[in-house]
Amino acid sequence: MTDDVLTWTKKEAAVKKGLDFSPVKLLTLTEGKCVQIMHHGSYDDEPATIDKMHQFITENNLKLDFSDKRRRHEIYLSNPQRTKVENLKTIIRLPVKEKKMNND
Repeated sequence: MTDDVLTWTKKEAAVKKGLDFSPVKLLTLTEGKCVQIMHHGSYDDEPATIDKMHQFITENNLKLDFSDKRRRHEIYLSNPQRTKVENLKTIIRLPVKEKKMNND
């Protein structure tokens, strides 16, 4: 996406929805290594999916790598107002790094 496309999109959305989209901004993330998974279903069921991610991280000699710049985040692919709960799709992403040999 470019700044020009974002400007156009905000104007179009404002006309169609009658809302103020001026706070929307373009953000570029440099994430580094991450583990991600597609979660299907209710947001309340995400802990079980995240448990699977933690198991994968452990089995692959990785560890979580949270910081001020590296955080867990989610990408919502479904509109919860128009989608049945069981059909919701969310990408969950966790920052990771290689585990050092000294169990770091």
